[in-house]
Amino acid sequence: MKLHDISVVVPVYNEEKGLPELFERLRTAVEKVSRDAEFIFVNDASKDGSLELIRQLAETDKRVRYISFSRNFGHQIAVTAGLEHSRGKAVVIIDGDLQDPPELIPALYEEYCKGFKVVYARRKSRAGESWFKKSTARLFYRLLKRLTHVHIPIDTGDFRLIDRQIVEQLRLMPEPNKFLRGQIAWMGFRQTFVEFDRDARKYGKTGYPLKKMMRFALDGITAFSDLPLKFATAAGFLVSAIALLVIFYALFSHFVLNHTITGWTSLIVSSMFIGGIQLFAIGIIGEYIGRINNSVRNRPLYIMEENNVDQEEAK
Repeated sequence: MKLHDISVVVPVYNEEKGLPELFERLRTAVEKVSRDAEFIFVNDASKDGSLELIRQLAETDKRVRYISFSRNFGHQIAVTAGLEHSRGKAVVIIDGDLQDPPELIPALYEEYCKGFKVVYARRKSRAGESWFKKSTARLFYRLLKRLTHVHIPIDTGDFRLIDRQIVEQLRLMPEPNKFLRGQIAWMGFRQTFVEFDRDARKYGKTGYPLKKMMRFALDGITAFSDLPLKFATAAGFLVSAIALLVIFYALFSHFVLNHTITGWTSLIVSSMFIGGIQLFAIGIIGEYIGRINNSVRNRPLYIMEENNVDQEEAK
């Protein structure tokens, strides 16, 4: 397989309005690095005209390759599909919403040429986002840093440049609940960053509502930390110890102080407290078991409904 100097992987979900501008800016930025490049657009079952626009780009520029999923498989799977079909010595991952500036690619590549295997873009600021989203994102990254033994860079997304060696290692990690930035950090290698100010979303609305953000956070925590399980165990011991103390006190009060403890309220409150701890612990265990179940099914990560990568790779 002939390798290009650089590949650009772009996951796309309902980005019809911004795609022409995105591609023009990508092409201008990448050509400052090399003309021996390819652009891989992964359409995650968009509901607008994104796929048609991608087809048009592929017709006008032979460097454009695309994959279109049979249904929405999610952002991380879309990026994974693009990486698996990339043929670049260096691969850039960038979202299709124009919040991450393509103009930063030459700076990322410059650091890559110094020998770094991973060059990630670290956000100095995040324009156009609510206080709630900024606060929860900040909390998540710092919580994840404390919970895991892997040093996952804070205030970073998937916008980064990675070496071919990283791509090949990612292909050996088939887990379905992907958390790519964690997997890349786990590998080690020489890594550095370039800072930038993140732009506000120019077109449309985010494809990452609160529900998806929560699911993504759970994927990150459960993939790289077993502390929640240890917390459930510790909580069980704590509640058992409290219950034991209450039993001793009740016996002491009855036989020594001649005062029998009564009270419907205290009984119900204690039962609900213990029941809540049990349900919480079962929920944590269930999250881990659910991920194990997803892995052992051995289903494909994604299904391609349409693409032009198979024809290109056959040449």
